[in-house]
Amino acid sequence: TGHPVVSALYRVRQDEKHKAMATVLTGAFLGVMVTMSSVGAGALGAVILLFLYPKMKGVEIVATDIAHAVPLTAIAGLGHSTVGTVDWSLLSFLVMGSLPGIYIGSHLGVKISDRIMRPLLAVLLLLVGIKCLV
Repeated sequence: TGHPVVSALYRVRQDEKHKAMATVLTGAFLGVMVTMSSVGAGALGAVILLFLYPKMKGVEIVATDIAHAVPLTAIAGLGHSTVGTVDWSLLSFLVMGSLPGIYIGSHLGVKISDRIMRPLLAVLLLLVGIKCLV
């Protein structure tokens, strides 16, 4: 029932072999998207993981997505660094603000129930999508 593409996507997330391949392809897609646009590691990654792994807790989706983003963005950043496109001053200010935010967020994330985390994540991603369109 429904659109053939949607039906195929739902079958993929139920078959472990196909889900593993879809996850690898997701990693490749995110690698390209992050390197070209800086969009992907968080926003797209979380959405795809929520779809492929619907039984995972929201905090686990976020944590896995972040853990994946670390090497992904580090390697993408090094690539941009070699071609001279990194603003090091801006980067230092971002890191200064991010460090306390990371600490606070990681401690809050485990205290927020999945009943709140998933809708919160969905609304945040929706707002990001709207902002990208406007």
